[in-house]
Amino acid sequence: MPTKLHTPTLAPLNAGARRDWAGIPVTIASDITAGRLLVDPRIRPLRAFPLGVRMVGRAVTGWCERSDFGPALHAIDAATEGDVVVLDAGGCVQTAYVGELLCGAARRRKLAGLIVNGAVRDIDTLASWDDFPVYCLGTTGKGPLSKERGAVNGPIVFGGVPVEPGDIVLGDNDGLIIVPSTQAAALLPQMQERVRMEGEWAAALASGRALVDVFNVPEAI
Repeated sequence: MPTKLHTPTLAPLNAGARRDWAGIPVTIASDITAGRLLVDPRIRPLRAFPLGVRMVGRAVTGWCERSDFGPALHAIDAATEGDVVVLDAGGCVQTAYVGELLCGAARRRKLAGLIVNGAVRDIDTLASWDDFPVYCLGTTGKGPLSKERGAVNGPIVFGGVPVEPGDIVLGDNDGLIIVPSTQAAALLPQMQERVRMEGEWAAALASGRALVDVFNVPEAI
């Protein structure tokens, strides 16, 4: 069966929104949402981010049948500058779903990154790029076996988190958060307020105040 390609109309992520989301650590986004939007922590970046740098983009989704990389090809072609390709391979690490050629194409298109619930290959090259983050569940030298099954830009579940095309993908060294586009406007101010509060807590602790005082801990007996 050929890859099913959906063509939803996705709202763009403008520069202001991208900048605002880039200021939110994954830890804070997780705390505000009680961890429900935090992707399986085994899915890790191949290369560590510099301090304070994060991946932010609009999700372009792909669902890959086992050992089939057709959806990866179509998803990268369908994505536009600043998007993040989100590939669910069902946690399969027996074959890679992307490598240097596909990720190189995504990088040239100025996508914000690519994340795979599955394996990737060509690690030396992918991990050498400081301008294109790749997250994966594992690595293998074995390539995919077909390119004709799966779906693009439909709903998926990625590392235990539901994802729709156009959702906000936020990634740093602590992991990945997928924020539903329908909730983003309400959640962002809450996360920004927590960032502000944590700054105040850090300043109070630096001034010498006790932990139990800063965090208003009930008196011990």
